[in-house]
Amino acid sequence: MLTESYRGDLWGAAYLINGGASDDGFDYFRGWLVSQGRAVYEAALADPDSLAAVPKVREAASAGHCLEDGAILSLAWNAYEHKTGEQLPPDNATYSCPNIDSDWDFDNAPETERRLPHLWELFGR
Repeated sequence: MLTESYRGDLWGAAYLINGGASDDGFDYFRGWLVSQGRAVYEAALADPDSLAAVPKVREAASAGHCLEDGAILSLAWNAYEHKTGEQLPPDNATYSCPNIDSDWDFDNAPETERRLPHLWELFGR
């Protein structure tokens, strides 16, 4: 799920929603996205702008909160260690990040507004 969601359009949504998104910040945003369940996750993959209809996203817009869940990223490691008393071997918990081929400058307000009009209504600056 983390590999599948490693996309420029979702990074743009994370950047707009959280007021910026470093590499780690984008990982934590995708952790949050996974934690929202299948329907929200799949809708966001189909159209990142659909996140504007998610109640937690709307709440974040009005309260100025970031949407991140870094804890979910270590869930497999923690569960394995709890069950076995040992650390998960490093080669068993890797995922690859594809290259993001995008010409989108997330700081370009007109471009971001064009690509994510509903999220722009909530978070545009």
